[in-house]
Amino acid sequence: MTKADRWNRYWDRKSATYDAEMGFWDRRLFGDSREWACGQATGDVLEVAVGTGLNLPWYADGVTLTGLDLSDGMLRLARDRARALERPVTLCQGSAHELPFAAASFDTVVCTFGLCAIPDPARAVAEMARVLRPGGRLVLVDHVASSAWPVRGMQWLVELASVPLAGEHFRRRPLKLVEALGLPIERRERFKLGLVERLVARKVS
Repeated sequence: MTKADRWNRYWDRKSATYDAEMGFWDRRLFGDSREWACGQATGDVLEVAVGTGLNLPWYADGVTLTGLDLSDGMLRLARDRARALERPVTLCQGSAHELPFAAASFDTVVCTFGLCAIPDPARAVAEMARVLRPGGRLVLVDHVASSAWPVRGMQWLVELASVPLAGEHFRRRPLKLVEALGLPIERRERFKLGLVERLVARKVS
């Protein structure tokens, strides 16, 4: 079994409890981050790591939405949610490391709480930038390394178990990956002891 197959099976199992777990963290830590992220999206939109579709209610009616996820189990729930919301969306299975779209296909790429678990986040962010049109927006939200060193120490301890068991990282900084690509940051917010960071970057025309 390949590593990709292993993570696919893990997230298929995780899909049964994912909404309840994320609902807890949305209330306690992430706040209005889903609404905030989707509110930045315009035009042809790609959501990477769409999961069970928790962001679907927050997109404006005028966007054309495509969602991608590695897990069949997650995508089944996302399709059910889209039908219940009567939200038109194209959902497809694929890896964030190799997005199955041509360069310059989307006006906005959104990824919320996904880069923490994607095995190679730098490669994923580079792929997101590749499929953006010139002038397009990259919108990222994630839990990151805290700005308080005692909390970072606790995050390091948690990662000793979470990384080998679930590939879940708590000390990544997607901001650094975006800056390394040379994408100008238009907006950035960080809160809850620096544990949550959300940003909007623009692909230079």
